[in-house]
Amino acid sequence: MTDNEQKKLGKTLWAIADQLRGAMNADDFRDYMLAFLFLRYLSDNYEQAAKKELGRDYPNPDTVGNGGRSSLSVWYEQNPSDVVAFEKQMRLKAHYVIRPEHLWASIAHMARTQDSELLNTLQAGFKYIENESFQSTFSGLFSEINLGSELGKTYADRNAKLCTIITKIAQGLAEFSTDSDTLGDAYEYLIGQFAAGSGKKAGEFYTPQRISDILSEIVTLDSQEPKTGKRKHLASVMDFACGSGSLLLNVRKRMGSHGIGKIFGQEKNITTYNLARMNMLLHGVKDTEFEIYHGDTLENDWDMLREINPAKKPYFDAVVANPPFSYRWNPNEALGEDVRFKNYGLAPKSAADFAFLLHGFHYLKDDGVMAIILPHGVLFRGGAEAKIRRKLLDDGHIDTVIGLPANLFYSTGIPVCILVLKKCKKPDDVLFINASEHFERGKRQNYLSDDQIAKIIDTYQQRPEEIERYARRVGMDEIEANDFNLNISRYVSTAKEEVAIDLAATHKEMVEIEEQIRESTAKHNAFLKELGLAPLPTPK
Repeated sequence: MTDNEQKKLGKTLWAIADQLRGAMNADDFRDYMLAFLFLRYLSDNYEQAAKKELGRDYPNPDTVGNGGRSSLSVWYEQNPSDVVAFEKQMRLKAHYVIRPEHLWASIAHMARTQDSELLNTLQAGFKYIENESFQSTFSGLFSEINLGSELGKTYADRNAKLCTIITKIAQGLAEFSTDSDTLGDAYEYLIGQFAAGSGKKAGEFYTPQRISDILSEIVTLDSQEPKTGKRKHLASVMDFACGSGSLLLNVRKRMGSHGIGKIFGQEKNITTYNLARMNMLLHGVKDTEFEIYHGDTLENDWDMLREINPAKKPYFDAVVANPPFSYRWNPNEALGEDVRFKNYGLAPKSAADFAFLLHGFHYLKDDGVMAIILPHGVLFRGGAEAKIRRKLLDDGHIDTVIGLPANLFYSTGIPVCILVLKKCKKPDDVLFINASEHFERGKRQNYLSDDQIAKIIDTYQQRPEEIERYARRVGMDEIEANDFNLNISRYVSTAKEEVAIDLAATHKEMVEIEEQIRESTAKHNAFLKELGLAPLPTPK
């Protein structure tokens, strides 16, 4: 499917969402739309796998009839004694099972025919997918999909509303291919559109694609020699504030479907956590290839990360993150002794930015790369943050500071920066890239063009001594002289130098002009005198 067709599908689905939402909260309707898109993908993918598995035994769709039954439902009816063995095999091949009555084709048919049992069937289908479809449990995957009062006061009202929504979505999808890339892109498009309408809340689940492109490209380049290009394989990648998972998926897209051993993510918000799990599956990531945990990153309540045995403790090749900016938290004495923070100190209550950074950095491999989006305050704020910043600089862990333009995010209009950190880096300096004035203006948000992104990445890769008004490598002596303040404009100013004025030459030129005026006035007055007219006043 072409880019235009993918955009057309996304716009088609968004138009349906805009048309059907009515008085419903945008975030709630987002969950409906994305859940049904997810079910459509799972169903189509499963039916294709079933057709391949059954071969000639798979009933011909043309002979099934128009009763709303799928080929798979006919096979189930004809082969009841083989169902258990078939489903066991499908768990190995497709990694999941969906019962025929829960397939999208069946659900869409029930919606078209206004079947009174649609709501009950859909609820049963969601429950089956959460608890029984996959080898690994996806408990609560649809927990935020409220099939109750949001849709109407009575069961009949809710069922009728659901029939309308699903029928419209089915019609919108009918003319498009539904492979993982296509529906995955449509899913991302819808998340972006809902984010645009969610304002500040969008920061909870969405990193603009263009910003995501920068982070994902940086962490997939060779950590020691970025000039040599992309790494061939990443054993693991981690996003500890993964939102809907789009940043992790961007890294996977850049590395290829077999370029990453396993994807790890953590998300505190339950709705967003479910979006991330759906997003992974919808992009063709098998349930064995990713692990998303629902929990509090700062409290570090994920047992996997609390492993005491050094041999079993997880470390990641790449860490990416867009955590909530200047998040208020409540550090206590116990956290002060936490292995993540002990050597650096605790971030202040007013801003957990460095707490997030240190969490991710702690789990970075020695030859790994971390790229994190943070507000500019981390570069220059004093107090506890200044001590953390100095320690990171003294230990040689801050590799690159990238300043981005303002108004790139849905959640905030402030300019932000990307910090690139490494545990073992070759250069003994820090590369500053000031891209704050390189952007395109949009209706709601500014955005970065392909060329502007390429310039940032190329500068990071080549690490030049200096690019006027854009980038510069700065030694630790200069940074120390600036009291470890990393304010980008101190090192790379975008201000244009005023043209130097030669006062002596300017004075000479003005004297010559004054002399010309006197001569011209004298000539003019001579003509006026011949004509008997009053002369012009003589210049002083």
